Amino acid sequence: MAASKADRKAALDIASWMFNVLTSVGIIMVNKALMATHGFSFATTLTGLHFTATTIMTGVLRWLGYIQPSHLPMPELIKFVIFANLSIVGMNVSLMWNSVGFYQIAKLCMIPVSCFLEVLFDKVRYSRHTKLSIMVVLVGVAVCTVTDVSVNFRGLIAAAIAVWSTALQQYYVHFLQHKYSLGSFNLFGPYCSFSGGITSASWTLLRLLINQKKCSCL
Repeated sequence: MAASKADRKAALDIASWMFNVLTSVGIIMVNKALMATHGFSFATTLTGLHFTATTIMTGVLRWLGYIQPSHLPMPELIKFVIFANLSIVGMNVSLMWNSVGFYQIAKLCMIPVSCFLEVLFDKVRYSRHTKLSIMVVLVGVAVCTVTDVSVNFRGLIAAAIAVWSTALQQYYVHFLQHKYSLGSFNLFGPYCSFSGGITSASWTLLRLLINQKKCSCL
């Protein structure tokens, strides 16, 4: 009986991991096709669409009973939204300004950045082998950055912002889940609806300011 439960858990973990990889790669390729092939240059609008889709999906899962209603204090939710918005917008802009290859290589930098945050805030101590592995990752990213002819300064800045904000978001997700005993969907449910509204409102305001500036220059 115990072995059967362990087998089911292992199968579920493998299926979840494969689903995560397939959907992550799939959304990257779709986003790149939208921005590079079809000229869709509105990265923040794309982020808002992602939030909307996630909000609808979590609402359906809650209606079906797979997700229980949860509450997150507003100050915590606002901080989480700031980190997450910077992360997703930064990732979309990085993908728009960089090649898919460099975008993926830059994401590897989240590993040492996440380890640094754990050392800084949680006083975690890593083994020598882990430190050597992180050094290999950093060397590989450095070589790719120097040799990839498609790398440009603005793309490099966007990638750096995306990496740091994503690492902060992941650390904060871990912190909130442990502090409030929340599952991933319980956490992202209230976040997506709130974040989608803020992203849409801020982007609309920004576009109005840009259009107003253009009109005043004519």
